[in-house]
Amino acid sequence: MKTTIEIQDDLLERSKRLARQEGTTLRVIIEESLQLALRARARKRRQPFAVQPFVGDGLAPQFQSAGWERIREEIYRDRG
Repeated sequence: MKTTIEIQDDLLERSKRLARQEGTTLRVIIEESLQLALRARARKRRQPFAVQPFVGDGLAPQFQSAGWERIREEIYRDRG
């Protein structure tokens, strides 16, 4: 899609210079830059991780005397 935008002269010149140095086009530089900016803004909008409080009586009976190796084996049992 074609569009017209106004950007600072210095920013345009630096972008063109970078495109020449990398052997690519101004279009590629602008598209990559927009993708990075959109991803960064999407990350800012995400809800922070909510810590869930522990509810229960601790380890299941079959793991109360088990070592970490046994517990880890169970966690990853069907995951290859």
